[in-house]
Amino acid sequence: MRLTIIDWLVIGAYFALNIGIGFYYKARASKSVSEFFLSGRNVPWWLAGTSMVATTFAADTPLVVTGFVAKNGIAGNWIWWSFLMSGMLTVFFYARLWRRAGVMTDIEFAEIRYSGKPAAFLRGFRSLYLGIIMNCIILGWVNLAMVKILGLIFGIGKFEALLIVLGLIGLTSAISTLSGLWGVLVTDMVQFVIKMGMVIVLAVFAVQAVGGMDAMKEKLVSSGRGEALNLIPDLNSAWMPMITFLVYISLNWWATWYPGAEPGGGGYVAQRMFSAKDERHSMLATLWFNIAHYAIRPWPWILTALASLILFPGLADPETGYIRVLIDYLPASLRGLMIAAFAAAYMSTIATQLNWGASYLVNDFWRRFVKRDASDEYYVRASQVATVLLTLISAVVTFFMGSIGGAWKVLIVTGAGTGGVLLLRWYWWRINAWSEVSAMITAFVVSVALQVGFGFDTDQPKQFALIMIATVAITTIVWLAVTYLTGPEPQEKLVSFYRRTRPSRSGWAPIAALAPEVKVAGGGLSNLLDWIAGCTLVYGALFGVGKLLLGATTTGLLLLALAALGGFVIYRDLSRRGWATVVE
Repeated sequence: MRLTIIDWLVIGAYFALNIGIGFYYKARASKSVSEFFLSGRNVPWWLAGTSMVATTFAADTPLVVTGFVAKNGIAGNWIWWSFLMSGMLTVFFYARLWRRAGVMTDIEFAEIRYSGKPAAFLRGFRSLYLGIIMNCIILGWVNLAMVKILGLIFGIGKFEALLIVLGLIGLTSAISTLSGLWGVLVTDMVQFVIKMGMVIVLAVFAVQAVGGMDAMKEKLVSSGRGEALNLIPDLNSAWMPMITFLVYISLNWWATWYPGAEPGGGGYVAQRMFSAKDERHSMLATLWFNIAHYAIRPWPWILTALASLILFPGLADPETGYIRVLIDYLPASLRGLMIAAFAAAYMSTIATQLNWGASYLVNDFWRRFVKRDASDEYYVRASQVATVLLTLISAVVTFFMGSIGGAWKVLIVTGAGTGGVLLLRWYWWRINAWSEVSAMITAFVVSVALQVGFGFDTDQPKQFALIMIATVAITTIVWLAVTYLTGPEPQEKLVSFYRRTRPSRSGWAPIAALAPEVKVAGGGLSNLLDWIAGCTLVYGALFGVGKLLLGATTTGLLLLALAALGGFVIYRDLSRRGWATVVE
């Protein structure tokens, strides 16, 4: 693809803006570890929530959605749409608890909830397992997406594209190490506006290229791909077997650990909750994230993906269809902006993953187990070194990785079965450190054994579903057995945690009796109603917009009305609690 001097000036201006933001927040980030990783716990809800959305809007996302649509139609997106139900649980049942915990990372939670060597082991193990192994897999597929994009745009090989990506990582790493979380948050806001605007523009030109919406539907049907238009798969669909769909909506969302959709919250989502001004800002930030993540972003990607099935049929790598539409059908005057949008999508995710991963390595491993009493200046420097280390490891992972969607699915099945313990550890006093340890180890061993020993393939829908069912079942049995075969946490640790976070009394009755002075507001039924209303709001908006775009006007309007009703229910309940508006 040929770029003009105007394109290069636009791209250069984008990078200059990011560097400027980095230097602007440099002094603030260097004050303390809390400022570097949590922005001094003073972030408003709209900035924290938008940053969550921007982080999940990576360069890989449009490509992997295109791959899902090519293989399984629109319904293929249920692999991540199902996580909305988990996200809404986080909003109404967990966001306030996380903010009360007052920790710097979600891994630090282990030592306020559990005690002794098991808690220390869990914290250390998770810091390395998630901070290096899982984080670098995520960084690897985000890098791979950018490698594919650059390779197609400039007509270069994987190695050459990876060198350019390393330069982008270096720039992103420099900004992240300069400015800490404040710089990440502000650049995320700018980047989200740029990339959302450009993917909408690309979708418009993609649909025009196939002759409009009606022509696109007709061509898909005539080419034998009419099922691709279904939002919910037909029974025994060749595109997506019903067993796979049922696993997505009944099992996947609560039982699986996945970055950005951890049951009960975790990772960079938890980091943004910790950085919020207070409990209300924490909850509202997470609510805004789920609305924007699931209801606002998907359709521009999906429309471009559907157009790519017509414009570029039979691609060996269907994920590249998105980029091919950009190269062949986006006007030359917009190409610089589109490349800047992809750079924005890439850099916002990389910046967060580097900052979040470094927080695990420094706060939960180095500071906890290696050097405990150094100055804040020392730990900020250590964080910068950790950022560089993660950059180098992720580059190696990228070089040997092939499929973005395949990496997504591998990560999902590897964390299958751990969700139950992550949800219940807040609401059931009997959970102990060995519950979490056994769940993590069992999930990893079972999922790997099924894939390596028995030849199950996560890229085959039915086999993916069977891996999920088996892994969740075995992991749940194991961690429940371990919980009852090992002793509970010491009474003083449980009372301390109960006083600090004030969870529901129902699952903590023996402990609540020892701390009668703790006032725990009710709201269990209200939270459940809000959860149902939240899912109704987002799914109604998501499918309502989709039906309108695909020409089913009446159905679309009815679904949007249902979404509005869900939003009203939430607003009325939050108003009753005094949480609907937040004074800055």
